[in-house]
Amino acid sequence: MPDRSDDPVIESGLTARGLGFCRAGRPVFSGIDFALGPGELLQVTGANGSGKTSLLRVLSGLLPPAEGELRWCDRPVRAGESGYLQSLAYVGHADGIDPDLSAIENLQFAIRIAGGAPMPAQIEGALTAFGMANAMHTPVRTLSQGQRRRVALARLALLPRALWLLDEPLTSLDERAADCFHAQLDAHLQAGGMAVVATHQPLAVDGRALHLAG
Repeated sequence: MPDRSDDPVIESGLTARGLGFCRAGRPVFSGIDFALGPGELLQVTGANGSGKTSLLRVLSGLLPPAEGELRWCDRPVRAGESGYLQSLAYVGHADGIDPDLSAIENLQFAIRIAGGAPMPAQIEGALTAFGMANAMHTPVRTLSQGQRRRVALARLALLPRALWLLDEPLTSLDERAADCFHAQLDAHLQAGGMAVVATHQPLAVDGRALHLAG
């Protein structure tokens, strides 16, 4: 893991200091330090079981850290803090979509839950960009794993969030969909967004690296 002990606290971003997590009393990772500011990408790498997914779940508030501090916009992140949670988008191993709804219905539902008004043209555009033009009205349960992943990633374009936390976003994507994701990620960063991405596959977007030894 790179030494990030000299990283500053980012007043408009995400900072971790000495972050650690344990499972069943055994450390999964410890001493994680980084500072992520607007327009920056942190790519988290490591072997299976090294703690990549656990780190993202800690950053997303789904798991409590065993040690250390997480700060957002130079304020400590507390469990369940709505301001921080409303600033992030998390895509984990599970795509977080309803198999009983179509792709377009899933995105409409996500927008409503976030308090927005579904815009059909924007939803259709986001799905079309990921090659889903002919499957947007198809029940998700009949879609392939790669198509389900595309729906989850298309959702990012419709729910603007400053911080993206993405766990293996390239899984099951074909070359066209992977290119679309990389363009989407680059646009997010160019607009001042931030992203922490755990992946076994190299990203076609420049960023810093954090390797978990496990």
